[in-house]
Amino acid sequence: MGRPPGARNKATLAAEQLLDGEAETITRKAIDMAKNGDLQAVRLCLERLLPARKERPVSIELPALNTPADAVAAAAAIVGAVAAGDLSPSEAVELSKAIEAFANIAAAADLAERVARLEIGVGSQFQFSDPNRIGRHRS
Repeated sequence: MGRPPGARNKATLAAEQLLDGEAETITRKAIDMAKNGDLQAVRLCLERLLPARKERPVSIELPALNTPADAVAAAAAIVGAVAAGDLSPSEAVELSKAIEAFANIAAAADLAERVARLEIGVGSQFQFSDPNRIGRHRS
């Protein structure tokens, strides 16, 4: 069964109670130690001020994406950027996923539009007076 969702660990609660009201004093001490050259304190302060970035913005020239076919040129640009050292392979994978998603969405929208046009064209050739019948061709 375990702890209910949102329940807090007893050790965590105890630590929070010990630190309650002392956070400012401890923070000030760490900053003072960092200013006096304590490298561990410097690292601690920097980790809190500037947490490690998991991702970074990527700047790359890509062709305009208007149709699914445009994804081919975009993929080529991504591969070229990796080859030139402007993108890491993992960044290229993430960008490629976005390009692939665009291509799939654009292709689905294009297909839906084409089917709708076909249905309009075919529908005008059939008479749908009886809902139980699929249709009769007009003669």
